Formats: sequence, C-alpha cells, structure tokens
Amino acid sequence: MLVEFRADLHIHTCLSPCAELSMTPRGIVEKAASLGINIIAVCDHNSAENVAVTQDLAKKKGIRVIAGIEINSSEEVHILGLFGDIASALNMQEIIYGNLHSGENIEEKFGMQVVVNEMDEVLSFNKRLLLGATALSVNRIVKLIHDFGGLAIPSHIDREGFGIIGQLGFIPSDIDFDALEISRRTTVAEAFRKFSHYQQKPWISSSDAHRIEDIGKRTTGFLMRHSTFEELRLALGGVEDRKVVL
Repeated sequence: MLVEFRADLHIHTCLSPCAELSMTPRGIVEKAASLGINIIAVCDHNSAENVAVTQDLAKKKGIRVIAGIEINSSEEVHILGLFGDIASALNMQEIIYGNLHSGENIEEKFGMQVVVNEMDEVLSFNKRLLLGATALSVNRIVKLIHDFGGLAIPSHIDREGFGIIGQLGFIPSDIDFDALEISRRTTVAEAFRKFSHYQQKPWISSSDAHRIEDIGKRTTGFLMRHSTFEELRLALGGVEDRKVVL
C-alpha cells in the first residue's frame, strides 16, 4: 500500500557556519517530530560529520534521516548529495575535504562549525573552510554522487546566489540530476510559471533550515511504500505509482 510521507530534505546543523548554534541534532529531531515530519535529510555545507548522531536520535522518534551533504562546486553551485548510508556520505566527504581550498575557517567572520554528540555536547570544531567552494565541477560532483549510489539535486534553483541557473544561466541538459529543488521562498505555482521548461525532472521543495523555527516551513510529499532511501529513489522515478507530491 502506498502512503504519503512528508519530507524536509535540506536541513543544516550547527556544523554549517551559517546555521544557528541551536541547530543541534537533538533540537532538529525534536522539532521535526513535533511537526509530524517523517523524513529529513541533514545537508551541511561540504561535510557529513553530524549525520550519524542525528540518525541515532531520530530512530527513537520514528523519523528517517537521510545522509546528505550540500556540496559547493567550483562554479559556486550548491548541489545536494543524498546517500543511502552514512558510509557513502563519508566517502564523498573524504573527496570533498581533499578538494576544499586551503586555509582555516574564521569563526568571527563565518561562524563556528560544531560537531556534537547526542547530548548536545561539543566534540570538536571543524576548522576547514566548509562554506567555500571545492575544486570539483558540477559534472564531477554529480558523477561522484552517483558513483556512491546517491541522488544528485541542485539546491534552490530559484535563487540567484549559489543556484545553478543564477550561476550558470541555465541547467545543462547533459547533467543527469535526479530532481530539482525549489526553495521555500518561491511558491510552487510561481516555480511552475518561471521554470516550466525544466519540468522533465521531478521537483522537490525543502526548508533549507538554518534556524529551528524554519524546519518544516516547506516540505515535499512522497507517495511510497516505506520511508526508505530506495523508496525515495523510486518515487522520484515515478515507479509503480510512487510519486512526488508538492
């Protein structure tokens, strides 16, 4: 039987320097649970170090956490990489870390990058320039995500800053994205009017939350059999009546 699951597939934790420090895994899970959200994806900038702890906490609430990373390409395009397991996300992270620009994060300028445990206790501060671009092109990032069995989705295509259309002027037809993300700043009706020529790919919409109060401000429905990553893939592909519900 197909069931509609509500998902917010773009949430930042306190590991992202632009997110508030209140965006701890515990706080995120509690907020998602209070809203009845079934699936979330942790997508910190260029890192997945707070994913596993969020997954552990979410299991107790019956929430599925997808291992994700928001990767910044050499063209300054943000791409969501969603993975079926934490090992694949960490393999992608290792490549990202090897392709980040040198130098350390300046906390006073960009914000702290905090790795925490289930009790919100600080384990470490990531000193890399997570907010910066990698040396990886959009094409290379998408191929790597697919090599690790993941889903590649350009973030907030309706935004000028860090959106693929804003940065490149268009979405190249030869890049095999699995879906396109519309931000919560654009209504679905507005997006259909503005981006009608990109409807050959499924669309999702997410909160891109950097603050607790923004979690769930935009979600996407997925008509699926279970709240698993593979079912999510099948829904994006429209397999056997599974589908995306905006």
